[in-house]
Amino acid sequence: MKSLSKSLVAAVVLVVVAIGGYLGWSALDQKPAAPDASFSLLDGKTVDLSAYRGKVLLVNFWATSCTTCVGEMPDLVKTYDQLNPKGFDLVAVAMSYDNPAFVRNFVQQRQLPFTVAFDASGQTAKAFKDVRLTPTSFLIDKSGHIVKQYVGTPDFAELHQLIDNLLAQKA
Repeated sequence: MKSLSKSLVAAVVLVVVAIGGYLGWSALDQKPAAPDASFSLLDGKTVDLSAYRGKVLLVNFWATSCTTCVGEMPDLVKTYDQLNPKGFDLVAVAMSYDNPAFVRNFVQQRQLPFTVAFDASGQTAKAFKDVRLTPTSFLIDKSGHIVKQYVGTPDFAELHQLIDNLLAQKA
């Protein structure tokens, strides 16, 4: 009888540990929801992040004074041009310390095909984990969860693969 009790206790402990481990692992696997943020566009309009639900979205924080940001823009344009027809979108958010006239000039000169916002108040950067370093990008899936954060220039081949995988998933 004692042997049966010990076996039963051991089995219960094992089940509890297994369930706890599974729940802990599941919690680690959860993707954080993108913040409830909005973008102030260069034309004065405001667009809520929720408007992009159902698309894979890259939110890129940048500045005209950031040489790395300026250097990655051609790759961002290529990424957008290649993947936008499949359901990908991109919003480039100029930081609050940038000069709005410089941002407008940059966008016009480079003919950026994607949405460009200006974060005059710094609230959008604050909503996205208080972004301070540029470039910083957040890849958001169709259901509005942050899949990956990049600080610095991403590996664009890896980024394209990840975007393709996300585009293939249902929302």
